[in-house]
Amino acid sequence: MIVLGLSGAVNHDASAALYIDGKLVAAAEEERFLRDKHAKGKMPYEATKFCLEQAGIRPDQIDIVAFPYAEIGLKSPARWHYAKRHWYAPDRALTALFSGNRRYWRNHRNVMKLLDDLGIGAKRVKFVPVEHHLAHASSAYHLSGFKEKTAIIGIDGKGEYATTFFGYGENGKIHKIKEFYDPDSLGGVYGALTEYLGFEMLDGEFKVMGMAPYGNPKRFDFSRLIDYKDGDFKVNTKLVNVVGTRRFKKNGKGYFFSPELIEWLGPMREGDEKDEPYIDYAASIQDLLEKTALKLIDFYLGDIIKETGKIAYAGGVALNVKLNQRIIAMPGVKELFVQPAASDAGTAIGAASYASQLAGVPVEKMEHVYLGPAYTTEQCIEACEQYEQPVKWQKMSNVTAETAKILADGNPVSWFQGHMEFGPRALGNRSILGSPSHSGVADRINAQIKYRERWRPFCPSMLDTIAPEILQTDHPSPYMTFTFDVAESWKSRIPEVVHEDGTARAQIVTEATNPRYYSLLQEMEKLTGNGVVLNTSLNRRGEPMVCSPTDALNMFFGSDLQYLVMEDILITK
Repeated sequence: MIVLGLSGAVNHDASAALYIDGKLVAAAEEERFLRDKHAKGKMPYEATKFCLEQAGIRPDQIDIVAFPYAEIGLKSPARWHYAKRHWYAPDRALTALFSGNRRYWRNHRNVMKLLDDLGIGAKRVKFVPVEHHLAHASSAYHLSGFKEKTAIIGIDGKGEYATTFFGYGENGKIHKIKEFYDPDSLGGVYGALTEYLGFEMLDGEFKVMGMAPYGNPKRFDFSRLIDYKDGDFKVNTKLVNVVGTRRFKKNGKGYFFSPELIEWLGPMREGDEKDEPYIDYAASIQDLLEKTALKLIDFYLGDIIKETGKIAYAGGVALNVKLNQRIIAMPGVKELFVQPAASDAGTAIGAASYASQLAGVPVEKMEHVYLGPAYTTEQCIEACEQYEQPVKWQKMSNVTAETAKILADGNPVSWFQGHMEFGPRALGNRSILGSPSHSGVADRINAQIKYRERWRPFCPSMLDTIAPEILQTDHPSPYMTFTFDVAESWKSRIPEVVHEDGTARAQIVTEATNPRYYSLLQEMEKLTGNGVVLNTSLNRRGEPMVCSPTDALNMFFGSDLQYLVMEDILITK
């Protein structure tokens, strides 16, 4: 049975994923092919073409197409809640009641057009719409590999109407316990403050999280933003998650916060510096998110967690690695699985896995995210020969040993290998690498290569043999979805990947999932005594992660990078 999952339901992060008989054989995000970050307003045409090509199947061989957006009936509390909470914007409230599935039907038309355009056949194939938060839940639970009863968390901005999902999985089935609906959204509140702090919503939340450790969460009381009581929470829509006339407007753009927020906190932050009081605001919103989420998790899932200790988690807020560290520390938690593509791109996988399960074909545990395009050494050489300017390249006799030597000498290296990662994290195939023991390498990458804020932290990739010593835990971390407290003895050894609060967002690398990257780490251990590299995504600020050899060359010549390793060749300036 062949199941194609498509995302792009909420106007961003379009992607495609393909299951064949329960095995995830390909997945990719549309932004990587279009070179347009988040591919806003797009459908996953190129990503779908790639999945078909990667699997070696014809469009007419697809049995099921799943999409993470479904109709919500008028009897559902979701539409009534939305209408009641948006009383101040009667056009929104009435639309929710009388035309509450207009976005579903718009999505449906777009999907049907894609299916016909690509030869899949809208009338031929079985179409399965999946509720947005069930797709998130499936992407976490069904791919976690957990056999025990599993607590399931889904927190994001919003799907159709739901913003927050609590449930459990048992014997392959997902059961809802509680949902919250827009505008009562933890992700929405964090996103509104992301905008206030001068970043773009759906992209800058990582920056707020990175800024938070520099501030003092006790300096400002943000409790007025969310009213929590006895397992219920309500967002203060006089300040955040606002629509229509309540929005603060500047230079013709409306924001998801009100003028009252400006009156309370002062003008929006501008520029790239981590300055006061904005670092304290970042710390305060991070603290509020953590406290509210932990209370809700304990209220709705505490008994299940105490019973089995297993949690599966997805949704955009699941990429908040500081919150994830707090969840792992909750009493009774044995293991937390966070879908590595936790944002809406991952709902392509979630919708497909949910539809596969419905059809009676269980899906396999997710073992890695190397699911995108790959290129041979010969294709990389061809890209060099056809590039618009001369490219100086040479074949390498021992790729990992020679690359490790360049890194150990204090040089950043652009590293392009194997299948592109699915999700927002570079995990050793489309990465910029550095030696974490060389002082200043992080600043150099930020300023001269990534062209991003100087205070942004970098993450370590490390050998599985030394990870427990560095991170002081045996908890799995293959996807950079958690932060951990770095052992004191290691902070001075790898200072370039330890954040302001003494934590690191780590990737633990195993030989089975990425043998070449593992070999590079082993070579680094031989040369430096540390089987660790600084790892950040192969892209410049505002751009998607590199996909093809030509993309890699464009970035190489558009930055101060001096070394690019593509498969078995070394490119230098």
